[in-house]
Amino acid sequence: MTSLPIVGFVALSAGLLAIGLFGVLTRRNLILILISVEIAMNAAILNFVYFAGFLGGAPALRGQSIAVVLVGFAATEVAVGLAIVLALHRVRGTINVAETSELRE
Repeated sequence: MTSLPIVGFVALSAGLLAIGLFGVLTRRNLILILISVEIAMNAAILNFVYFAGFLGGAPALRGQSIAVVLVGFAATEVAVGLAIVLALHRVRGTINVAETSELRE
């Protein structure tokens, strides 16, 4: 398998998750919030891929399959999120979350 210990991958994943959550909770720009969500999702993908390889055998393909589905889900989330950002900017003229309370005028 790999010579890297499991603690390193779990620590890296936890660090990515912490950075993502910090970004979601502290940022006001909607695009930066979407980027933070992507970082948190990458932490989950890293866990699935590493543990699939760590277990070996048939579960390795399951973990990688879940990772591919998560990458597709992340791409969909970005597309929908950017569409919302563009609609919000067109209607309100800003993408600052603190200045927008609803999408209707």
